[in-house]
Amino acid sequence: MNVHGTRPGAGAHVLEVSAISKSYAGKAAVEGISLNVSAGEIVGLLGPNGAGKTTTINMILGVLQPDAGSVRIAGADLGSRRAEALSQVNFQAAYAPLPGNLTVRQNLAFFGRLYLVGDLHRRVQTLLSAFSLESLADTRCGLLSSGEQARAALAKALLNRPRLLLLDEPTASLDPATADDLRRLIRNLAMTERCAVVWTSHNMNEVEQVCDRVLLLARGRVLLEGDPRLLPGQHGASSLEALFIKIARQPLGEGNPA
Repeated sequence: MNVHGTRPGAGAHVLEVSAISKSYAGKAAVEGISLNVSAGEIVGLLGPNGAGKTTTINMILGVLQPDAGSVRIAGADLGSRRAEALSQVNFQAAYAPLPGNLTVRQNLAFFGRLYLVGDLHRRVQTLLSAFSLESLADTRCGLLSSGEQARAALAKALLNRPRLLLLDEPTASLDPATADDLRRLIRNLAMTERCAVVWTSHNMNEVEQVCDRVLLLARGRVLLEGDPRLLPGQHGASSLEALFIKIARQPLGEGNPA
């Protein structure tokens, strides 16, 4: 699959998040979170509801401004070079489907214009082919199956050839076989196109299959970071899910798990 064109160098930090914090009405939602994601790497952002995942993603997307800290995307500081930084990013989530009254082709064309994509007709055709959507191009998105909608939404997220792709529960509404197909698609994208990916999920088996590294959040802070296949054993847990539950139930103010 060649949907990007020019590739960034292997190992380069595409995303650099430095000590970002955000509070609402005096209550901290995110406290000093830092993370880096390299070209071709998939990093899982994990944690229970209310851990700060969505707030962190919204700060990376520029939807929220951090109270402190900084975000750099492909070398551009989001605070001072916002348009340049955000031109390198896109986003997909199961809860953000494409407009159902537009066809797949119309949706791609519409968002392509919003993203100022050059040679848009060719770009749309490339993505329709890459995601096996050619036979569905003139079908309204509201009539597609969940799996077809997920493929169309991912095609939309690649219109601007992003260096950084943010995926928030991308397989949440999919059956196991369709979810597995989408995971393979994204994994291939990261490896062959050198796209950096931040992935949130509550499916720990999925995380172990897909992610190169994970950050486990609780109460707005990063408590653990590492290889999802090794972390459980390093902290006395039988599985990543067991470690996740241990962190979620850890009393407020307690240190990292042993």
